[in-house]
Amino acid sequence: MNQKLLQEAILERPLLGDGAMGTQLMFAGLEQGNCGELWNLDHPERVLAIQRRYVDAGSDCLITNTFGGSRIMLNRHSEADQVVEINKAGVAIARQAFGERDGYVLGDIGPFGGLLAPFGDFTEEQVQSAFAEQAAALVDGGADAIIVETQTSLEELLLGIRAAQAAGARCIIGSMAYDATLDGSTFRTMMGVDPERAAEFMEEHGVHIVALNCGTGMEMERARTAVERYRSVTSLPVMVQPNAGKPRLVNMKVVYDETPEQMVKGVVPLLEAGANIVGACCGSTPDHIRAFRKAMDEYFEAKGMAGSGVQRESQTL
Repeated sequence: MNQKLLQEAILERPLLGDGAMGTQLMFAGLEQGNCGELWNLDHPERVLAIQRRYVDAGSDCLITNTFGGSRIMLNRHSEADQVVEINKAGVAIARQAFGERDGYVLGDIGPFGGLLAPFGDFTEEQVQSAFAEQAAALVDGGADAIIVETQTSLEELLLGIRAAQAAGARCIIGSMAYDATLDGSTFRTMMGVDPERAAEFMEEHGVHIVALNCGTGMEMERARTAVERYRSVTSLPVMVQPNAGKPRLVNMKVVYDETPEQMVKGVVPLLEAGANIVGACCGSTPDHIRAFRKAMDEYFEAKGMAGSGVQRESQTL
């Protein structure tokens, strides 16, 4: 298959990402604290149903259900011996969700869930090995890109980047999780990294797309500001996945307070700021993504750009 690289396709026209996976898994029956990644093997039909809803809503890119799919994370559920199978299945399910449609599968590597030595119990070598194993499984499984996401430190981010490079990933996305400061004047990661420093670091180390996702107080308006701040220091494409507002506890369940109608108002400002992939993170649903699709298509039409959906080079078998 002769497929255009993701980082090339998004320079022609912005693409639409997907929405939350974790909250959707819980709606599908995953109990709090259980291993959602194991569902790639035990309940693949439920994961497939979630991702098909995103495709039906208009997503051009799907992130695999492998956020906690490293050996270190899976070991906490006594599933470390199934790293390769879980990650390859995650890619296969996402690819199946597209059906006959074209789309990009982004292999997801999330944080290892701890602190590096000397502040924590894990050495760089241990984390590097775990990320390398996961990245290799995702690339071998056929992922179009690797996204190293929800990162707060440059040290851990670099381990993920190196793992993706060693695995031969055709596209590498580095995604940081920023938190708004208490006075609301700015935002940075939990480890004090600001977006300019993150973007410069990622470009320096060979990332193809700089991104942001999740974080506290990082809704659509601050995501737009983050895009502008990225753009001020790098010419790399930008991906954004803001949360669906702020989380609230309702009947002992966490819900997010921004509706699709509210959240979609920020889509065009993101595009105008230069976002190349627009998706959503915690609390978002296929309904949010469907609203994004409509807004993006109307924006493209007004700009005289091509219609919805991924446009690729012709494919040869």
